[in-house]
Amino acid sequence: MNSDGPYEPPEGALNSLNPGPLSLVLNRRGSTVWEVKTELGPYAVKVGYASRTHAWTALAPAREAAILRQLSRERILSGEWERGTWSAQPWRKGDSLYELWEPHRFENASTAPDVGEALSCAVALAALHEKGWVHGDVQPAHFILGRTAESFLIDLALARGGAVPRGYDFPYRGCLVHYEAPEISASVLESGTATPTREADVYALGASLFISATGWRHVDYPDDASREDQRRAIVAGPHRPVDVPGVLGSLIPHMLSRSPTDRPSSAEVCETLSAAL
Repeated sequence: MNSDGPYEPPEGALNSLNPGPLSLVLNRRGSTVWEVKTELGPYAVKVGYASRTHAWTALAPAREAAILRQLSRERILSGEWERGTWSAQPWRKGDSLYELWEPHRFENASTAPDVGEALSCAVALAALHEKGWVHGDVQPAHFILGRTAESFLIDLALARGGAVPRGYDFPYRGCLVHYEAPEISASVLESGTATPTREADVYALGASLFISATGWRHVDYPDDASREDQRRAIVAGPHRPVDVPGVLGSLIPHMLSRSPTDRPSSAEVCETLSAAL
């Protein structure tokens, strides 16, 4: 039986972390996220459970933990509980790209979005690609920018590129549609699944930069449109004009090319942004 949560960190997580104060951060779409204070610093504890529409969300924390262990030397924990799986990873302190660029979304904004911050996001994505992985769920909320120039690319539960325990794996059925590339949306509409790619990640980064800078989805469709109608709009609908000043105004349309082969690579995006600094 499905329940909407939120759920407390399971006993296995608490025993492993010996935590201090806990703060509820998020509960939606089959995931409860807590910020947990520990002796080693703050940790993010993700508690996965089957949502009303998706069973795979119960497996997502353990799948992400298996990926993070291949990409990081940090202490990554995971386990199972009665409704799914849980994971614990170091907390990434900072603001999301969308939060950080909020001042630029006002009509009377006097400054353009920071090219250096856009570059930081591109560098994080390119680093993942260089390691042989694709993210599969690039969106503004998944770029966390701290006080340093470094940007963290979080939420890797849908990533592809290495071995994942069979018991925690599941098919890729697309991501948040606002950022899906046309070929991903078309495949999901046709077969229910798709194959994430570096090219689709670049498209999603372009869509993320656009919505963060303007507040608009790059393709127009009603807010209450079904996911099927959203995907049909992504496949066939016209793009909004990219009215963003500076280098982003010319780069974003290139990243949003309908043909994957026409898009720049993540490394090329970095080169273009670096040259504009």
